[in-house]
Amino acid sequence: MKNQEYAIVDIETTGGNANGSRITEIAIIIHDGTKIIDRWESLVNPQKDIPLAIFALTGINNDTVKDAPIFDAISEKVLEMLTDRIFVAHNVNFDYSFVRHELEKSGFKWTAKKLCTVRATRKIKPGLGSYSLGNLCHSLDINIENRHRAGGDADATVVLFSMLLEWDSDGELLKMIKKTSPDQRLPPNLPPKDFEQLPEKPGVYYFYNQEKKVIYVGKAINIKKRIASHFTGHNINSQRQNFLRDIYSISFEICATELMALLLEYNEIKKLWPMYNKALKRFEPKYGLFEYEARNGYKYLSIGKLGKNQSYIEAFSSSYDGIQLLRSLSEQFKIDYRFCNYGSTNEGELFRQPDDSTLPEVTEHNEQVDNALDFFLKNRPSFAIMDKGRDAEERSCIWVENGHFYGMGYLTSDIALVEVSEIKDYVTPYKSNHYIMQLIYGYAEKFPGKVRK
Repeated sequence: MKNQEYAIVDIETTGGNANGSRITEIAIIIHDGTKIIDRWESLVNPQKDIPLAIFALTGINNDTVKDAPIFDAISEKVLEMLTDRIFVAHNVNFDYSFVRHELEKSGFKWTAKKLCTVRATRKIKPGLGSYSLGNLCHSLDINIENRHRAGGDADATVVLFSMLLEWDSDGELLKMIKKTSPDQRLPPNLPPKDFEQLPEKPGVYYFYNQEKKVIYVGKAINIKKRIASHFTGHNINSQRQNFLRDIYSISFEICATELMALLLEYNEIKKLWPMYNKALKRFEPKYGLFEYEARNGYKYLSIGKLGKNQSYIEAFSSSYDGIQLLRSLSEQFKIDYRFCNYGSTNEGELFRQPDDSTLPEVTEHNEQVDNALDFFLKNRPSFAIMDKGRDAEERSCIWVENGHFYGMGYLTSDIALVEVSEIKDYVTPYKSNHYIMQLIYGYAEKFPGKVRK
């Protein structure tokens, strides 16, 4: 460790992400593993207004930086001090993302090994109440002056780093700076053991924040590989930066197949609604088949757009699919076309028929509508998808009843079924919807040999 030099860095900025914010102050202290060998700091003109909230925190405002150099003017100095040195910072990904982005804008391609003093302190000094810089300085009796200024915070980080070097009897710091170390890519607050225990199997994984609340749910064919992909790359947008900072732990549930992982992921997102998952609006059905009775006593069938929490007989991704079903039912059960509303879509124009002033007898007509819906509902399929299990001693099963996802689970090898419907007794019930049934029907069509009717 003493043969390696370290650039201990702290910056102040106009905001929380490198994509939309700029550096207002930077301090770099060079440490050789034993002592400080160089030190440099500078205010930086961000070329944009500094928000009042940032001024309240740092004391830096527009007047403070109006005569300071822009980053481009100091970029060569910054690069010189960082080259061939380990980049050290408290919550290193924040400082690293800003510095790398600013150097790229100045025309310099630069990367470095990173060492996060948050992660390092968690490893070497576990069990502390908080690992923020201010709280660590308080609990470890580190004198800190000019808090929330680059020079003051960098000086405190140097003292903390020196303590870590002294306490590191197990060589944790050396492990952390290896290129292959997970610490080079893991979020600052995520324990390495949470990542190391991840399986390379299909399933669903959960990210938790400091309050143990689920903030993201994902599915994967290979859980470990997929989670690692969240932490790689140099994405500087604010959502990703906040996302990584909020991850404090991971859990997972192994699934036998990718289909089961997809179904579980969707149900968990709908149940937990984690803050970093997208709203899944693209998966929601857009159109529905409706039945209603008018004042004149006649029953109508209609294809229309779905409203929020609106009940329907069947849902469709497109109006065309709904129109095709309604057309088929009306022809099969001889329902008068004037009582079938195909909506205002262009497709509906195809099915218009000549007007006829003679209306059918109301009771007979309503019975035809009831028969059509009864036929449709009773002929929705019930079936199982039987597939491999999580190990050789079990099989996975998905049960669909009357065209709706009923549940999924696992059967041990010693269970013999007399009828396929007995699977219902061995599955965990889940909610069904149009998107889930699209997944199941697509899988059943692709692998008909796994379907049991």
